[in-house]
Amino acid sequence: MKIAILSVSSKGYDLSFKIKELLDKDSTVIRCNIYHKNVKDNFKLLFYEYDAIIAIMASGILIRSISDLIQSKATDPAILNIDDNGNFVISTLSGHLGGANKLTNKIAEMIDATPVITTSTDINKKLGIDVLANDLYLTIDNKKEILFFNKSILNNDIISITINSDCSYDYLLEYLENNTLEMQHSIHYSDNVNKNEMEFECNNHKIILKPRKIVFGIGCRRNKTKNEILNGVNQVLDDLNMSLSRIDYFASAEVKKDEKGILELSEELNIPIKFVSIDKLKLFKSDDVAESKFVKSKFGINGVCEPSALIIAGYDSKLIYKKTAFEGVTVSVALSYK
Repeated sequence: MKIAILSVSSKGYDLSFKIKELLDKDSTVIRCNIYHKNVKDNFKLLFYEYDAIIAIMASGILIRSISDLIQSKATDPAILNIDDNGNFVISTLSGHLGGANKLTNKIAEMIDATPVITTSTDINKKLGIDVLANDLYLTIDNKKEILFFNKSILNNDIISITINSDCSYDYLLEYLENNTLEMQHSIHYSDNVNKNEMEFECNNHKIILKPRKIVFGIGCRRNKTKNEILNGVNQVLDDLNMSLSRIDYFASAEVKKDEKGILELSEELNIPIKFVSIDKLKLFKSDDVAESKFVKSKFGINGVCEPSALIIAGYDSKLIYKKTAFEGVTVSVALSYK
């Protein structure tokens, strides 16, 4: 997640640095930048450049500043509102699809504040269809139906979920079984459903959910064992609260194509590994990729795990977990656009 923090007062500015220092340690935060004053002009820039904006200011200033920018829950960034004293963190916009509710709870815990969340499914301990999609990195084909489904979930109506009988959606079943929020549902299997789709139905309304491609970029020192690499992968899965079965590919640079530990791990987990040529990596440009001076001097590329993951995830993919080192193993995670 790319996060901007915008403040108005000197106290808010000081709080911005405190929050940024904490967020910079979080591997799921790809970038965090601070902006001060010039609120309306800054919002016009930040609204389309960041996944989330933390506004440390009075709610009236925030609402008036973003009112003309708001378009859709499918595209608007997450907006959080914090008072200058850091007493309350309010999820203001894009609570589910944008991730504002989750970020609100995270920030509130970081600065010892009270989180304020008002979405109906959350306060009634129900699992919204958009929350499920966001947590499992699924696209929703018809976002206009979200409101109907969430109202049905609030009414305890049964949501019928149909998946292809030849596909494994263990991560969906595990998620539904272990989630503390409630959704009355039934599971069905059918060959009539496309293999890359899940059909959710309720009272003659239908939503199609599709998994987005998830790629784990892997880099490592020479001769790292399969288990050492797996340890790094497992720690990332824990941080993302993600099932191993949700990984579509491993990715690395072609200079690692004979790395025994990576090859053995790919075979054992039955997760394909794709190696990216040095030429492609040299041409790849992204402001989100952290440059490694060592890799640059040795291979002429900015990095291994982040650019490899983004290239394999495809055009307009984004990092959801920045390069993080685990005792000689580096791991990053890229998510496809759709």
